[in-house]
Amino acid sequence: MTERPASPKMKMRKVPAEERPRVGAPRQIADLMPDIGRAAFRKFGFVQSSIVTRWTEIVGPHYAAVSAPESIRFPVGKKAGGTLQLTVMSGHAPMIQHVLPDIIERVNRFFGYAAVAKVAMRQGQIASISAERRPPPRNLRPIPVELGDSLRDIGDPELRAVLESLAQGLANSSGLPKVS
Repeated sequence: MTERPASPKMKMRKVPAEERPRVGAPRQIADLMPDIGRAAFRKFGFVQSSIVTRWTEIVGPHYAAVSAPESIRFPVGKKAGGTLQLTVMSGHAPMIQHVLPDIIERVNRFFGYAAVAKVAMRQGQIASISAERRPPPRNLRPIPVELGDSLRDIGDPELRAVLESLAQGLANSSGLPKVS
């Protein structure tokens, strides 16, 4: 009687999660978020999620205040010539209709190829996104004495504050700025 070699499926036994050794180091949640977001955005028609997050940069603050991208639908089997679905605030659709060629050109320039061929609009509410205001970073080093004395003679308090801030920034820098 000859023994048959065990198939690869029979050799693998399912090990409970508690017994499996951990592979790799723990990862931060921030590292995992692009993968999670990418799956969700792809499900709803976005190939690249940055079009949503960078919409203001793409079309400008004026148009971004009254419009928001919903999805991009491509023809079956293609990644070009898609239809961008926009939500536009009520009453602003005629204005957006006139600038659609410019919006298409800006979105395609953002992607780097002719990703969008046409735009479909629907009216709806746009959530207003206000810019996050943070206080400037606290300066760690004091203003050098040679700069501080000359600034105290300036009569305009606003100009003095700006120049002191500039001197503080120079004092905290590690050398001359690099121009690329």
